[in-house]
Amino acid sequence: MADMDKRLVDLSHVVEDGMTTYKGLPGPHICDYWSRERSAEHYDDGSTFQIGRIDMVANTGTYLDAPFHRFAEGADLSQLALERLAGIEGLVVRLGGPAVDAEAFETLDVAGRAVLVQTGWDRHWRTEAYQTSHPYLTEAAARLLAGRGARLVGIDSHNIDDTARRARPVHTVLLGAGTLVCEHMTNLSALPESGFRFFAVPPKVAGMGTFPVRAFAVLG
Repeated sequence: MADMDKRLVDLSHVVEDGMTTYKGLPGPHICDYWSRERSAEHYDDGSTFQIGRIDMVANTGTYLDAPFHRFAEGADLSQLALERLAGIEGLVVRLGGPAVDAEAFETLDVAGRAVLVQTGWDRHWRTEAYQTSHPYLTEAAARLLAGRGARLVGIDSHNIDDTARRARPVHTVLLGAGTLVCEHMTNLSALPESGFRFFAVPPKVAGMGTFPVRAFAVLG
């Protein structure tokens, strides 16, 4: 069977109780809403169930930004067609940093593709180093990617913008053009430079522009 030749590659961080994704934002609180012990009294056959509860800000773990994240009139999560989120032909661009400029993408055909930027910064995940001096895209890079029709741009870093500045030109350019953003990715080293399909599908939530995703790629 053809499906037997396909391989799945997980590109997401684990969401854990109390973790820090972005300095200054609260970590998620994960607990039981209905515990197995509490549920036992409701059943006569020994069945027990756990219903979990999670309280968190939307920018937690590996997450997707929709245009509404930046623009009040932009599409929110509930308005994103699955074609924009699933089965996208992918490219990996392997770079250092800190600033990833337009020339890194100049020779690539990015139209309709998910362009995933591997900087290796995910090695610092859950450390103080992850939050500062991280790799990012320049505004010129964002303009090239948006202008050439990239469907999504992802990065394995703290932010796709330079957080040392009080401006977010990359978010503005990409989301303004309808190009989705996936931040805090990981394991991009497990992907080839091309020849895979990318998936990053958030819940269909109205009135929100960001939410964690189980980002992954299908190879083969």
